[in-house]
Amino acid sequence: MKNYSKVNVSGTDRVELHDTLGLTGAEVSVNFMPAGAGVPFVHAHKQNEEIYIILEGKGCMEIDGEKVALAANDFLRVAPEAKRQLSASADEPIKYLCVQVKSGSLEEYTANDAIMA
Repeated sequence: MKNYSKVNVSGTDRVELHDTLGLTGAEVSVNFMPAGAGVPFVHAHKQNEEIYIILEGKGCMEIDGEKVALAANDFLRVAPEAKRQLSASADEPIKYLCVQVKSGSLEEYTANDAIMA
């Protein structure tokens, strides 16, 4: 059995990678939203924070009633309890990654989590 998974997501509007890659500690989705489109509902989470990584385009995230402008190369963390809704700008699509992880679960990272092989 291999110790890695690989997938190519070109040509898709939305892909959730938890099943595709067999993720066990996070959910990552790859998303493309055409100009003027938006997530059709406001939502929050029970325990997962979300990190939005804007790859291309622009949009707006409404978080607890506050509008936050987003553009390529922006990173945005949203707490689980925050009510959020994302939309692309009226004149430009948006492509982004959304990473969900359990809030407060990070114990080791980068070099602190490495084991020399």
